[in-house]
Amino acid sequence: MKKNNYSAEHKKFLTINRLKTSSIIILQIITLILFFVIWEVGAKTGFIDVFFFSSPSRIWDTLKQLYSTGELFMHAFITLKETLYAFALATGIGIALAIVLWLSEYLRKYLEPFIVTLNSLPKIALGPIIIIWMGVGSKAIITMAILIVVIVTTLNVLTAFLNTDKNLINLLKSLGANRFQIFFKVVLPASIPDLISTLKVNVGLSWIGSIMGEYLACKAGIGYLLIYGGQVFNLDLVMTSVVILCTLAAGMYFAVALLEKFIRKSRGQ
Repeated sequence: MKKNNYSAEHKKFLTINRLKTSSIIILQIITLILFFVIWEVGAKTGFIDVFFFSSPSRIWDTLKQLYSTGELFMHAFITLKETLYAFALATGIGIALAIVLWLSEYLRKYLEPFIVTLNSLPKIALGPIIIIWMGVGSKAIITMAILIVVIVTTLNVLTAFLNTDKNLINLLKSLGANRFQIFFKVVLPASIPDLISTLKVNVGLSWIGSIMGEYLACKAGIGYLLIYGGQVFNLDLVMTSVVILCTLAAGMYFAVALLEKFIRKSRGQ
């Protein structure tokens, strides 16, 4: 069995680091609890108008009602599925495009103005076109989310590739390495932290894209609950939908954070 022979100073550093991490998590939990307690007390005392802001207890009652009718998991699953599809497809396409653009400087310079223009275009303006092409439903919603995520992914990942240490690249060139060998031996490993950061950004963008798509073309999902709750002035349903959305988004973010921790551990960092 392998033993870690750490020095006393290193063990002290690890202990302090663990305590710091634990204290941050505890403070986050306490802050969240205090937020809901203050919200509930404000609603009970009349300081907060429950018609406009609802309250934790009313949100809990709405959650129980959605659960009893089976709507909770149905709507949550639909939006989660759309978001995961968009996240995976957009991230994969974006990284692939970034690799191609890094490998070909000529193609990168040729496509750069078009990519920048597409990135600056408000994607909501493409909503009617997407609905006509894809119809009303999940395909249109996933397409909208992909359009929001893919260009940002391409630009972020490409920037990470281009910022790789030029000295290391020149060293491999002097040793006769080709473009692909340089990419897989130097560029890609050096860009992993930026890739993880891009994944974290993509989590939020994917949820934005999915909800935006559901606002345009949906028959079910969290976006549908938000629209319906707003139309009938049911702020309890609206706030409950927001809570569900935050919970799912946080879960997806923590999954990416676990992936980052696993990668760091496998690389000995």
